[in-house]
Amino acid sequence: MPDIPRPLSQPHRVVISIINYRTGPLTIQCAQSVLDDMGDIDGHVVIVDNLSGDGSADEIAAWIDTLPAPRRVSLVRSATNSGFSGGHNQGFAAGPSEYVLVLNSDAVLRPGFLAAILSAADDRPETGLFAPRIDYDDGEQQTSCFRFPSPASEFDRGARTGAVSRLLSRRLVALPMPPAPDEIGWASFACILLRRRMIDEIGPMDEGYFLYFEDIEYCWRARQAGWRIAYVPQARAVHFRGGSGPVKALAKEKKRLPGYYYASRTRFFRQTYGPAGPVLANVAWASGRALARLRLLFGKAVPPSNAREARDIWTNILSPLADGRRMGG
Repeated sequence: MPDIPRPLSQPHRVVISIINYRTGPLTIQCAQSVLDDMGDIDGHVVIVDNLSGDGSADEIAAWIDTLPAPRRVSLVRSATNSGFSGGHNQGFAAGPSEYVLVLNSDAVLRPGFLAAILSAADDRPETGLFAPRIDYDDGEQQTSCFRFPSPASEFDRGARTGAVSRLLSRRLVALPMPPAPDEIGWASFACILLRRRMIDEIGPMDEGYFLYFEDIEYCWRARQAGWRIAYVPQARAVHFRGGSGPVKALAKEKKRLPGYYYASRTRFFRQTYGPAGPVLANVAWASGRALARLRLLFGKAVPPSNAREARDIWTNILSPLADGRRMGG
């Protein structure tokens, strides 16, 4: 990771870490929503530009120059496109604070967000991560709390059959919202509050991930260290559909997903299920697909998978811990 300027000269109650990658107007809108909600809360926004190369960093810098003193926003220009983990690690390192809010550039805070989530965090010192309610811009609530992926959930994902999903209901990744507190394995890092004491204990995010699964791995590591995750519905944010990345749109249309997605998937199953983990996950998925094809015997259509997924799930299978940033583009 490159040397990072430290724009914060004193500890703050909360630092808000936002990554910009070619989303200048969205990033400014996001940061402005934080400033609007901050009020008297001792907070500072750190925007990390991940080497966008499109002029958006200069656009953000010009916007910061228009803010009244004391300015509560700093811009860090990364020397590389370091992905989600690398970008937020630079946000974490920008200066000391009691809490860090990880926030997507394609999200905004609803009024009262910071007060609600910080109050919840103060009341639960044994908890390290605080997941707010996240809505889409059309008002639909987003599923943002999950169980950890497993070979069993991969079997269900391959099968895409109602009977299998009912049989494995306790192993499915997505949780109904609101979730049962004891079932939350991980929560979306589109918007989440982290206790700095937890970050200091378990370390920064794993930069071997470029995009995807890094939030799952970080929650896994936190849970292994004894930290809990709380859902805080009183704190609400809006996450715009498809604002900062193509993967969800590609998955919805069953198109081929980027290589870095599958590299991250392989890395996660290796780290959490050991050397055999990626193979177990892939065999489970392939078995699910085989079961799905039995629908043809009954004159039913086979639910589609993502294009070329049967091949792409084997990405990095011989080097599962290879640096996913090489596939980031």
